[in-house]
Amino acid sequence: MLLHNPQGNYSFLKGIAPYSAGTVAEKGYEIVHARFVQPVPLAQGFERVQEHLQKLRRPVQSLCGMELRSPKPFTFAGFAEFNGSYAEVLKSWDIFLDGLNPVARTNIAPELDAPVVPSLYGFSYTVPSERNEKTFIVAGAGELPEASLHPDDVVRKGETSDEALCEKTRFVMGLMAGRLEGLGVDWAAVTTTEVYTIHPICSFVASEIFRPLGKAGIHGITWHFSRPPIETIEYEMDLRGCYTEIVL
Repeated sequence: MLLHNPQGNYSFLKGIAPYSAGTVAEKGYEIVHARFVQPVPLAQGFERVQEHLQKLRRPVQSLCGMELRSPKPFTFAGFAEFNGSYAEVLKSWDIFLDGLNPVARTNIAPELDAPVVPSLYGFSYTVPSERNEKTFIVAGAGELPEASLHPDDVVRKGETSDEALCEKTRFVMGLMAGRLEGLGVDWAAVTTTEVYTIHPICSFVASEIFRPLGKAGIHGITWHFSRPPIETIEYEMDLRGCYTEIVL
């Protein structure tokens, strides 16, 4: 379900309580992607986002994507608790729309040199633009069905064989394809493909990732040696189609 967010100048795919499944800029605007050189503790990160948007004279409602880094994967219960405090900040900014969080999100746990507290790695926002191409963010997703945060729904739960990882990857690619369709774009519009896992994927990267990517495969993939945000989930991806990328 694609919902219009006029305050932020974008539309979003309905997700779950803590985040949306993806965002796409409305006509006359584009999404800019920004990241920090190193992750910033989340409370400070929220302040940096506000300061950045104020300098651009953009409302906080223009925020449409967040990328978090956690010290380690959460339990399912711990993830729900974290999401509650995270969402409260966005609610205090008057970002929620009819009780829904429109901001897409990726949250992963680096295997090496992880931050000591939940931190902000990057964020995305809309700005006025004459660009004709659609710009968008597809939120991170692991091998869980859409709208589920139930441990019993994990695809091939507890398995990390090549066969199981291949099936997990194929499942997540299906989620990515569905979200692209929901945003009204296709694989050819993807400019960045990111993969998050600590497991080897080389044996099936061509068949399960690059082949479905099609024309987007020319840009390669970015493989983060990281774990998804919840224990027992082994593989995650996100996508974006952005023409303006900055490092803060």
